[in-house]
Amino acid sequence: MKNVLVSLLLLCFAGLLHAQEYFEVTEASILEIQSALESGEVTSVEITRRYLDRISAYDRSGPELNSLVRINPGALEIAAALDEERRTTGPRSPLHGIPVIIKDNYNTTDLPTTGSSVSLAGFIPNANATQVDRLIAAGAIVIAKSNLHEFAYGITSISSLQGQTRNPYDPRRVPGGSSGGTGAAVAASFGAVGMGSDTCGSIRIPSAFNNLVGLRPSKGLSSIYGVMPLSHTQDVAGPLARNASDLAIVLDAVSGYDPKDEATSIMVNQPAPGFLDKLDSESLDGLRIGRLMDYFERADNGVEGVIEGAVERLENEGVVVIDLEIPEMAGLIARSGLIGHEFRNDLNQYLTSFGSKDMSSLADIVDQGLYHAAVEGALGRSRSSEFDEQAYQEAYAVRAELRELIEKTMESYRLDALLYPTIGELQVYTGESQAGSNCSISANSGLPAISIPAGFSANDLPVGMELLGTFLNDTRLVSIAYQIENLLQVRQTPITTPPLIDGRAPSMYIAEWNLERNGLSLSGSFTYDQTERTLGFEIRNASNSSVIPYAVTLFIDHAPLGELNEPITANLSTPSAETAAGEIFVQSELHKALIEERLYVRVFAAGLPAAGITERLVFAR
Repeated sequence: MKNVLVSLLLLCFAGLLHAQEYFEVTEASILEIQSALESGEVTSVEITRRYLDRISAYDRSGPELNSLVRINPGALEIAAALDEERRTTGPRSPLHGIPVIIKDNYNTTDLPTTGSSVSLAGFIPNANATQVDRLIAAGAIVIAKSNLHEFAYGITSISSLQGQTRNPYDPRRVPGGSSGGTGAAVAASFGAVGMGSDTCGSIRIPSAFNNLVGLRPSKGLSSIYGVMPLSHTQDVAGPLARNASDLAIVLDAVSGYDPKDEATSIMVNQPAPGFLDKLDSESLDGLRIGRLMDYFERADNGVEGVIEGAVERLENEGVVVIDLEIPEMAGLIARSGLIGHEFRNDLNQYLTSFGSKDMSSLADIVDQGLYHAAVEGALGRSRSSEFDEQAYQEAYAVRAELRELIEKTMESYRLDALLYPTIGELQVYTGESQAGSNCSISANSGLPAISIPAGFSANDLPVGMELLGTFLNDTRLVSIAYQIENLLQVRQTPITTPPLIDGRAPSMYIAEWNLERNGLSLSGSFTYDQTERTLGFEIRNASNSSVIPYAVTLFIDHAPLGELNEPITANLSTPSAETAAGEIFVQSELHKALIEERLYVRVFAAGLPAAGITERLVFAR
């Protein structure tokens, strides 16, 4: 008997040790994962499987983010090979064995590359994108390819192949675009980091909308070879990340000269940027930032207020903020866009170069109607318009004027960066048109810009602020972002995608409630689905006919054991109703109160005190 007890104790201890050693991938940084891999605490196979479990729980189920086009069926096999390589020769880089999300406009020769268009649903290009090759060479695992606004021609991330991607912070709303699938997937921890492209905001807007950090690099810092084009002059490609150190690690891996991309010739005589090594090189104290006032004046109050709060904290740390306007800039921006000039020819050349047989041109795609209605106008105009060489050259020339104006302004004020909202409007509901983008100042000048999380609006929506720097000063921008990130610390896990429990999404919270008093006979059932942020309820009234319930309401006690004098959160039942049912979208304040058992039902009825009767709701799983 004694031996049996000892054995049981040892088993319990081993189980406890295993539980303590379990590595949680949710919100884990690349360096944290790499440390766990190096110590033997976890393997790349296990890490990859945990991300795959999260994808299974939350991309098609739960909040149904719909962020990924396809999963790499070989991901676990690749992870196993990288584990063996680690054991025999050691890791290649900080990305060794790290799962990465790739936007589905990056060429991959082992998976289709579609631009999220049904017209290219089975297209497998004849060469990888350069950045994909560099990630693979660094030991990264392509775990999945992500949805995008079709052909990257929009900012709400809807497509004919995959449909609408949803925002993990509020699945009723858009995730931004065009790299919205990557943004949602990285925010939901479907991979350690993700790759996007940016022609006019497509890295920065999803970063702002998903509480991420994303850099639009200086044009030519990294290659766009093998990235399905929207405008080769404006196109750049790079990572979206949950933190600046992850961003730096990926930028180090993908930056540099590529003979297949002429724009990267500027990197031939440049030293390696060294993003990670220089991450902590900047200081907020004494930093000089120019706040573009007209960009703030046209922003939504919710966006402006969050950024102004962040700016105040920066000033308290010694940042010098100078309000300014550049009156000539708007006109130059309006005259320097190239997407309309370059898209058709660029796409046609891409399809030919990378071996598309079924679709050889934009005309084939448009004439067969193989696209989503959301891009009909843009594709139709590009299909039918005549190329105007003179107008193109004039627009191209204005870009140099714009860049010169910005850099001279920054020099005259001795500025380290310009500051403005990444996008001036909050996330719209799916199906609506998204306004407010400030993408063009960087896209049309070729200057680097980074979107940094600034905080959350009153209705729990992430807000981003953008810093624009001078040409090839990308490492400074990332270092500044790192300092701001450490100061503000506003990164939050989406409520809809919490850590899994035994490989599955947490079960629903359930509460039952009954009230028998003073002739009242009321009961209620409550179910909270955290993955959808919905609180379902059903109230049943079997009270004596002489007793009239006026209202059944929800209250939050903001201070435990307080006096419950806060405003009503929701009214669940109208006067005298026999039954009432519905759903409430759960804001973070209500979520926290429910978890902490600070949620109460208050009933108002004839014959009761004016303040009603209050009872605590206790939820269980």
